[in-house]
Amino acid sequence: MGFDKVKMRQIRGIILFVAVLLAIMLYSGSVLSGLVLLFGILQPFLVGAAIAFVLNLPLRGIEEKLLKRWKGKVAARIKRPICILLSILALLLVVGLVIWIVVPQITETVTELAVQIPVFFSDLLKELEKLSKSYPQIWEYVQELEHMEIDWEAVLESVISFLKSGMGSMLTSTVSIASSLIGGIFNAFISFIFAIYILAQKEKLADQGKRILRAYCSEKWYEKVLKVLQLLNRNFSNFISGQCLEALILGTMFVIVMSIFGFPYAVLVGVLVACTALIPIVGAFVGCIVGAFLILINNPLQALWFIIMFLIIQQIEGNLIYPRVVGSSVGLPSIWVLLAVSVGGSLLGVLGMLVFIPIVSTFYALLRENVNLRNSQRIKEDVKNVPEDQEESGDSEDL
Repeated sequence: MGFDKVKMRQIRGIILFVAVLLAIMLYSGSVLSGLVLLFGILQPFLVGAAIAFVLNLPLRGIEEKLLKRWKGKVAARIKRPICILLSILALLLVVGLVIWIVVPQITETVTELAVQIPVFFSDLLKELEKLSKSYPQIWEYVQELEHMEIDWEAVLESVISFLKSGMGSMLTSTVSIASSLIGGIFNAFISFIFAIYILAQKEKLADQGKRILRAYCSEKWYEKVLKVLQLLNRNFSNFISGQCLEALILGTMFVIVMSIFGFPYAVLVGVLVACTALIPIVGAFVGCIVGAFLILINNPLQALWFIIMFLIIQQIEGNLIYPRVVGSSVGLPSIWVLLAVSVGGSLLGVLGMLVFIPIVSTFYALLRENVNLRNSQRIKEDVKNVPEDQEESGDSEDL
């Protein structure tokens, strides 16, 4: 029994797949080390691609709305650089505005903390003195500690030994930190340059990617892969926009509610919550901790009320606002949004929370389309198989 070319190609593909899978299983350690090394090499470029993707959102809005009337050869030549510059300036403006609001408040808080700390320790000493009078056994224990004999020579030798070993480790740590800092600055520079290059040549790069995909894939697979990539791009863009909108809504809610109830640092806490809320669902808790600490300095009871207020707002935001704003922006039901955040956070932490929602949204859209297609085909087949006497008698179901 012979095999045609299609069967032989399928058999070769299966054999190749099994061979690659066995090689990965047998040399999993080497494969993992190679992947880690490859990721380290490509990290600046991956970060640059992520920066370009984020900057592309305001860039596209500036090109399509603000400078849409710029036409002609000269205008087209300078339009993209101007849009890139305006996008970077817009991002720097937002960051600068946040710093301008937060830094003075933090400086004022630190100043108040420096004043409050001596008072706190003074009150603590008074409470300890009252406690020693109430419980004499504590005072006796302190006096026993005072009469204990201490081997100062042994202590001095331990300190000298610690300093000798500590100086070497401190020098090593300093060199390591300095090298990491220099490497980080260099990688950040490479990432930024790569992001600008992607933004400047994004149409050309997209066309090159399509040509490569078409060259190595059949027309059927080319259309499928292109559809998935376009869906991923749309979902990631909508997710970032929805996440920023949700963070703005949550920060505004905190500013308004804290101002109504007379909480201090309303604007500062609102900005902090808005910034940390960019991390899905759980990010706002970081802002809550900082806000509660700031309010605790002035009034511990008010800090307790702030935590209660935060929990109420967080329940409203987590169960109503977030699933509707972010879920609607990516076309994902509320339960799927919560599932994506939970699974992504368990697997990859904060990065997983940010990435899994668009990925799950894409999977959900593809699954929904495939399920609807299969069900419609099955309904058509069922209609064809219905006997004519049942159609005439009206016993068939209304499809």
